[in-house]
Amino acid sequence: MSLAPGPVPPSPAPSEPAAPAPGATPATSARGAPRAVWAALAALYLLLFPYHPGLRSPNELCRLWQSISLVEHGTLDINAVLRERGYVGDLSVKDGKYYPSKAPLLSFAAVPVYAVLRAVARPGPVPEVPLVFFSRLFLTVLPTLGLLWLVRKYLRENLSARVADALTVTYGLGSLAFSYSLLFMSHQTTAVLLFAGFYSLWRCARGEWRERGYLLAGACAGATVAAEYTGALGVLGLVLYAALTFLFREAPLRERLKGLGRAAGLATLGALPFVVALMLYHQATFGHPLTSGYKYLNDSGYQPWHLGGFLGIRTPDPRAFTLSLISPLRGLFTLAPFLLLAIPGLTRLSFRGGSASAEARACAWMTAALGLGYLYFTSSFSYDSWGWTTGPRHLTGLVPFLLLPAGLWLERLRERGHAVGLGIGAMLCAAAILTTGLATFVNYIPDDVSNVLGGLTEPLLRAGFFPPSVLSFLGLPQPFAGKVLLAVLVAVAGWVLTALATREDQQGPERASLVASFVTLLVLTTAHVLTTQGDDADRNATRFLQSVWLAPPGSSAPFWPRPGP
Repeated sequence: MSLAPGPVPPSPAPSEPAAPAPGATPATSARGAPRAVWAALAALYLLLFPYHPGLRSPNELCRLWQSISLVEHGTLDINAVLRERGYVGDLSVKDGKYYPSKAPLLSFAAVPVYAVLRAVARPGPVPEVPLVFFSRLFLTVLPTLGLLWLVRKYLRENLSARVADALTVTYGLGSLAFSYSLLFMSHQTTAVLLFAGFYSLWRCARGEWRERGYLLAGACAGATVAAEYTGALGVLGLVLYAALTFLFREAPLRERLKGLGRAAGLATLGALPFVVALMLYHQATFGHPLTSGYKYLNDSGYQPWHLGGFLGIRTPDPRAFTLSLISPLRGLFTLAPFLLLAIPGLTRLSFRGGSASAEARACAWMTAALGLGYLYFTSSFSYDSWGWTTGPRHLTGLVPFLLLPAGLWLERLRERGHAVGLGIGAMLCAAAILTTGLATFVNYIPDDVSNVLGGLTEPLLRAGFFPPSVLSFLGLPQPFAGKVLLAVLVAVAGWVLTALATREDQQGPERASLVASFVTLLVLTTAHVLTTQGDDADRNATRFLQSVWLAPPGSSAPFWPRPGP
């Protein structure tokens, strides 16, 4: 069912291929990404392991320390683990007991991971590197690979196969999804749960799932808040979408309200276990069901960021708005320039009635509401609180909902045979894969670096400091192991560029598309060069990361150190 303006084509029979997009030939429309591209994407997710124990990554370790405490000591506080394994940041303290300041879902989800590793490691302790590796693998990496499957299925219902697959690959490797899948943090978990909840609502709204699908949507919504408190913003968008899919229907008001009431009841029932568990956790740790750890932050320097408003969200600040979007260090459009396509693409969504379905109109208004909501959030929350991370991390949950408008704009360019526009759009996608991909090779970005590529990533790679990976764990020395993965990343970016720059009736990109792609690359590269300072802050950050690098040049990364003197 198309969300673009115009008549909705009939749904094909289950045994038939999906109908091609308007203006496309059946041969080109049916050609999506080859299996080698999907294999390369999966390999990058499964093999890369940007982690350096010397950084004592607080957002990750505070959660894992609680997982260890639950297994080893049967307590929610992590006092004993802090004594055994050392201090970490991002903590809350109440009545002398220390807890992670984060929402608890990932801490509890990692309990079985630690329990299995503990059984393997006996009688010795579980080393930190395998604990982080397997926690990421099972709780952030594999769920995101599952999310990419859902995203692809959803986009293929609204876009041609080539555009849908290229955008899915770009989302997977050229957005915050890649960066935060390779960190044991809750931001990509939030994106996975939000989109899974949306997917459930979407299938129910189309009549393809029974009403019990609203139970799953509610469970995803409840789990979202239990994983990341600010995920509540995305949940509000899902609530709006679900309500509008009923209210926009052509049916008597009484019937629409009855259906909405049943859906709301089922969704609430699905969310209830997670919400109740979260409130019980707050009661047990911080003394009240609605009090989170941010009220009792151990580091008083972080307190001002979370005081006032709701969880630190106040009135908008132009500096926070601008830097969150176009900062050369961690701007959303700097790292993922393909998301610029979503801005004109919003005009291709069906906000009005006419031939558009209720679901299409609901999706349009949800997308607009999420965009405005997240923009308000990033504008009114302290920009300085993003920390040593890749990009504006709290916008991670928004990104998958921008894929459809970006894809609809690409489809418009293809339908019109706009070679220059296709070349620009294709390079924006390829550049996103290279920019975010290379930044993710580091994935711990200091606050005072001038430019994420020129100020930090490029100097590290030039000196041979490539990310640790399964290849280096298996004995391949650096930088050879890292260069293999870099070649894979570049190859995938090349496929995306070629696929999107090629018009439907062509076998390859025409000259105008290639010229436009080259000019776009030149503009983006110039912007990075001009914003790279190469000053003491850049050099100091590079030297510091080199000093704690897990697998420096000429070595392979130790995975499970052998006990010994």
